[in-house]
Amino acid sequence: MFVIFGAAGQVGKVSATVLREAGHAVRAVVRDRQQGEELARIGCEIALADLLDTASVARAIEGAYAVQILCPVPRAHADPAAEMRRMINSSVDALEANPPQRILALSDYGAEHASGTGISTLFHYLETQLKTVDTQLTFLRSAEHMHNWTRMLPLMLARGVLPSLHHPVSKLYPTVAAQDVGVLAAELLLDDRALNVSPRVVSIESEQRVSTFEVARTVGELAGSQVIAREVPRGEWNAMLQAAGLGERYARLIVDLYDAHNAGRIDFEKEVSERYFGATTLAQALAGMLPAVAAVAASR
Repeated sequence: MFVIFGAAGQVGKVSATVLREAGHAVRAVVRDRQQGEELARIGCEIALADLLDTASVARAIEGAYAVQILCPVPRAHADPAAEMRRMINSSVDALEANPPQRILALSDYGAEHASGTGISTLFHYLETQLKTVDTQLTFLRSAEHMHNWTRMLPLMLARGVLPSLHHPVSKLYPTVAAQDVGVLAAELLLDDRALNVSPRVVSIESEQRVSTFEVARTVGELAGSQVIAREVPRGEWNAMLQAAGLGERYARLIVDLYDAHNAGRIDFEKEVSERYFGATTLAQALAGMLPAVAAVAASR
């Protein structure tokens, strides 16, 4: 049995689908029954779990051969870092009590740093805590997800501007499509070649690095309008993020992350990481996102 946490998400759903298509039994773990309807249709067993509830996590992993664990950043919480650490601790307690043969954790570029990288430090904590579980561990560290641009597309389409925390807008940085992460995660769960290596650290990014300038240009070409990338002055970051609805502590995690990005600290860890490349291009990913965003904008 392969147990996939966060199975309703963009990465987890792909992993569950790949494993089912290969003929494996999959238990898809979601927060509510409605999220599991599509997964049930492809033959997944559905389990409900709350990562803050050790007992529900324990029930979800019962009988598991392998577990794919995702711990999302609770962006709506007043203290996202503290809440995510509680989620990690609760999940690790359940995994320590009944360890599967394999665990694959969805992690982040920069997770090797214990401090100074904002959100990435939470994935450092996830990796550190999981090392206490007696199992074969794989940490799949992915670059910035291309689908994160979905949140900015309405602004780009309406105003023709892409505000950027990446400085300068011409700077190339790694990104990756969520579906490529999901496919690789499933393949790694099935891979027997490195069973004597734990933790196994794997990184994934797209074959081509991109810049914010390129993102704006590509959206403009796809939408048939001009979009300009604009650097947001460093002193305005906090105010902009909080005006967009982010809490003060979540905004601080974002600010610290982009300070680390701009200082060149967020990348794959060359010394320990196996490096993989996703085939999805920026243009392909954005072309997949635009129709839904444009449809919503048109309906208003």
